[in-house]
Amino acid sequence: MIDDVIKHSDERMVKAVESAAHDFTTIRTGRANPLLLDKVVVEVYGSTMPINQLANVSVPEPRQLMIAPWDRNMLSHIEKAILKSDIGLTPNSDGNVIRLNIPQLTEERRKEFIKLLHKKTEEHRVAIRNIRRDANDELKHLEKDGHASEDEIKRTQEQIQKKTDKHIEEIDRLTKVKEAELLEV
Repeated sequence: MIDDVIKHSDERMVKAVESAAHDFTTIRTGRANPLLLDKVVVEVYGSTMPINQLANVSVPEPRQLMIAPWDRNMLSHIEKAILKSDIGLTPNSDGNVIRLNIPQLTEERRKEFIKLLHKKTEEHRVAIRNIRRDANDELKHLEKDGHASEDEIKRTQEQIQKKTDKHIEEIDRLTKVKEAELLEV
């Protein structure tokens, strides 16, 4: 039972780190990245769909995204969705493809993105600490129910704390990498 608690909490922490890594990719850095469009949904055929299910998104130049819809009729819908989204880019259409030019980030904008990055970092750290708390609660219940001794619980809590520290360090490492990317001119 104790092994299950350790395994389950570690799996959840790994998923939290993966979530953080994905979350950080959605912060714009001045470089073109198709993941910038992940949160943009297009209203078509009476439902909403992500752009990558309606078009091919490529990076022809370091500061440009090109969206080539599979159906030309989707062009105007995709443009509207991009304009409605909070990515802050203006689509340029030539009738066949949409080009998104990624402008150079200003110093002020970089600072805003770094603040956003630190906010997201803290949210993910809190998520990992919540997983640790849940695991410790489960261990206390095991001890209370007589399924484990106090010494076993203490050793297991130390293991979980080490895993927590390791995963928080990984999130901090990802944050430093992203911050360096944001500061790159």
